[in-house]
Amino acid sequence: MTTERNGEARVPAETGPAGRAGAAGGSTGTGAGAGGGPRTLAEELRSRGDGELAELLRARPDLLSPVPGDLTQLATRAVNRASVARALEQLDRFAVQTAEALAVAPDPCAYDTLLTLMAGEDREETVTAELPRAVTTLRTRALLWGGSGRLHLVRTARELLAPATTGPAAPSTGLGPTVSEATAGMSPGRLQQILATAGLPTTHDSVTAVEALTALFTDRERMAGLLGEAPPEALRVLDRLVWGPPYGQVPADPGPAVRWLVARGLLLPTAPGTVVLPREVALHLRGGRAHRIPEPLPPPVESAAQYSPRSVDSAGAGQAFTAIGTVDDLLHAWETAGPAVLRAGGVSIRDLKRTAAALDTDEATAVFWIELAYAAGLLASDGTTDERFVPTPAYDEWRARPAQERWAALVAAWLPATRTAGVVGGHDAKGRALTVLGPGLDRSQAPEMRHRTLELLATLAPGAAPRPESVLARLRWERGVASEARGGAGTGTVTGGFAPGTGTGTGAGAGAGYGGGTGPGYGDGSRDRAAHGAPSGRAATAGARRGGAPDGWRTAGTAPVSARGLSSAEELRTRLTEWTLREAELLGVTGRGALSAHGRVLLGLPAATDATGGGDGTDTGGGGGAGPGTAAPGPAASGAAPGSPALSAGSHPAGPRPAGAFAPRSASGIAAAAARAAEVLAPLLPEPLDHVLLQADLTAVAPGPLERPLAETLDVLAEIESKGGATVYRFTPDSVRRALDSGRTAEDLHAFLAEHSRTPVPQPLSYLIDDVARRHGHLRVGAASAYVRCEDDGLLAEILADKRSEGLRLRRLAPTVLAAELDPATLLTKLREMGYAPAAESAEGDVLITRPGVHRTPPRTPPAPVAEGLPVPDDTLLTATVRAVRAGDRAASGAPGPAGGAGAPPRAPGGLPRSTPGDTLAALQAAALTGSPVWIGCITAEGAADRRLIAPVRVESGVVTAYDHTAEEVRTYPLHRITGVAEPSGGEI
Repeated sequence: MTTERNGEARVPAETGPAGRAGAAGGSTGTGAGAGGGPRTLAEELRSRGDGELAELLRARPDLLSPVPGDLTQLATRAVNRASVARALEQLDRFAVQTAEALAVAPDPCAYDTLLTLMAGEDREETVTAELPRAVTTLRTRALLWGGSGRLHLVRTARELLAPATTGPAAPSTGLGPTVSEATAGMSPGRLQQILATAGLPTTHDSVTAVEALTALFTDRERMAGLLGEAPPEALRVLDRLVWGPPYGQVPADPGPAVRWLVARGLLLPTAPGTVVLPREVALHLRGGRAHRIPEPLPPPVESAAQYSPRSVDSAGAGQAFTAIGTVDDLLHAWETAGPAVLRAGGVSIRDLKRTAAALDTDEATAVFWIELAYAAGLLASDGTTDERFVPTPAYDEWRARPAQERWAALVAAWLPATRTAGVVGGHDAKGRALTVLGPGLDRSQAPEMRHRTLELLATLAPGAAPRPESVLARLRWERGVASEARGGAGTGTVTGGFAPGTGTGTGAGAGAGYGGGTGPGYGDGSRDRAAHGAPSGRAATAGARRGGAPDGWRTAGTAPVSARGLSSAEELRTRLTEWTLREAELLGVTGRGALSAHGRVLLGLPAATDATGGGDGTDTGGGGGAGPGTAAPGPAASGAAPGSPALSAGSHPAGPRPAGAFAPRSASGIAAAAARAAEVLAPLLPEPLDHVLLQADLTAVAPGPLERPLAETLDVLAEIESKGGATVYRFTPDSVRRALDSGRTAEDLHAFLAEHSRTPVPQPLSYLIDDVARRHGHLRVGAASAYVRCEDDGLLAEILADKRSEGLRLRRLAPTVLAAELDPATLLTKLREMGYAPAAESAEGDVLITRPGVHRTPPRTPPAPVAEGLPVPDDTLLTATVRAVRAGDRAASGAPGPAGGAGAPPRAPGGLPRSTPGDTLAALQAAALTGSPVWIGCITAEGAADRRLIAPVRVESGVVTAYDHTAEEVRTYPLHRITGVAEPSGGEI
């Protein structure tokens, strides 16, 4: 392991104006960071405090598995390629840009040099103010080390972020290789020829020739003079390459502009037909900037509309009540006719379409409701031979609870769920279709994206609905993804014998940073600019934000965002965000797109008051700049080290979120928050009604939600015609017959309607009930295979004469009895289709009451969220780990422990602790909660009895994880090997 890979210094007081002062004066650093700083990562870690080490392990939990034996092991693991790549993925956009600038800077790099690369030579104020935060972030995560005069990016990060030097590829900075790298392998004669053409004296060897050429390109005055002699077409060629990619293709006989540039080393050949713009030349043209558009602040979450909080809460409550009813309707339908489980798991497309039609919604929304019921433990497979999805016993308990508690159960299942309804209809890695309730729907990022999306909504003013695009842009910034505004500018022809290369990069169209014109020089007709070099950084940035490129030019390797697309991981995060916004609206967490009061309480925030404008619920705009409807980012401190420049946290909660800061909430914590949100929601929900309004057209209107017994009876007696603010039921002969089949009489139905109707029972409805009841049961169907019995032999003769009865194979056994070859259930169905109202009877001649069979699964537990990666370490584990690593480092270096008796290994009591298994488990769990040390007796793998003084960290899965004071390291002990627990005396700890 090389020194560079183990180097990481901590100089918190020198990152900022104080450190820059020394660098600006020409020194290489100030204080200890410049002269006596640590030389390796292990030395740096030894100089860190316990809190700083704990912060490193919290930000990079992969370093904890397994627990490092000492600081040298921790340093080695911290520069592992996979670990560094994972750490880079957790950085925000500005921290990534800072790391990218360090990757193309000299190693070591002075803070002043880094500041120029990020803020330009004019020191853009926002970038200058935010750079210390980015440097602190990189240092905290062990990606950067050194004082302000000698900043080192760890070698692995440099390899991941730096440009390739052997082919047409460039980093996101768009910078190519240095002059030294690009001229490696070039003949000495060719180097001397370039020097002579550029007006430099020749040298005696290649090394000094490269140094002379590099000195020319980094000297602003001499470089401005050289460019002042360039023909306009040559300057336009440089414009096309300056923001990357830096590679271009040239024909065998290039034009005079390209020949002029190649002759002076402003373009250097890298392969036959390929040239590159050296890094030093590009930085001069850019005004010293590494990035075209630095992004020091997160993009604000903009408001699309402003409503009164009261109207938002009302809309959210209405949607919450609709969600409860929809899930109830789904489970009520599936308790009698649940869909079959496919052989590969899940529900068939045909059953999904049928369910969506029954719920009066589209298939994607139906998938969400089905998966939500499954996540809440209300739905599962029954596990029988003819396996079907049916409600669980928990559904009966859920249905009996108040509406607000039912809603709380749904959102408490939705927030932490990893099963993602939105991926249904896609395919897995093996090309298999993903089906609702099937395998392969877990996406571990879903809980984090839900929480963070809702948190961003909470940063807006109460009642403000966000622009979805601004939410997506903010989340991409927090994940280090480049802004979509960096897309290329289309394709076009190229003049001057120069064609785009095939490299990759992210620059927008060339020349936009210089005004985007097409005149001589740098596009604005000014030869003075060419004589004095590149424009200021602020002017370049302003031009870049205008976008576009001259003459339809598209730099090599770039494309519009629609063509370039996003990585698969970022595409998934984007879709998860869009699904979260949609699902939150369906559940009533948001109303009219804005976060509701109960939604805020669900996140642990206070409910909003109706204190903002837009009281009439109308759109008041709010979609532009900062204001009540915009979350102004502001600077924010993220773990700034002591002594670093003051990094004031923005007063608004929308400041940059520390990468990797998401810690999953416990199930009990989410349930408690959902219960508090339900209390806020309860007054907004409508009270169930005990009446309906009967109308003369054989319909009944329920002006609101109905009490459960009333709703259940109407579901049997009538068909639901439409839903919405009011539910419309329609009475039909089939629905009345269904009620009679369930055991009710005509008198029961008349009494029920009279009791629950606020209007008189219409005469047509009374006639309908009496007519169906009069005909109901005249025909009796039993088992022969089947028979039909009726006291009216004329009715039987009518059936025999009906041509539709030919398929029933009926024959008369007696004047009042017909026999059939069909089973009774089929015969009942066929006769009803013919317009008759038969009733089934038992062997004793009694009418059989038929009700739909209600099915339930055996008791089932809800599916547990599937986490990916390592769990977030808690404070107890971090403290124990730091203590163990410190102890291992002292042992490895041979240094004595801390002075005093407390630092020496504790002495064991005389006897082996013994206690019952129950007492042992209880004592260890209590010690883990309080952080208290205890003596344990244990049996080693060799069978020997031993005593250890430990501080339990966690007790789970039959294993105790604890800091062993005797061995001074973190260890695990199986519970079955522990003989007992004893309390230590005061002198033993």
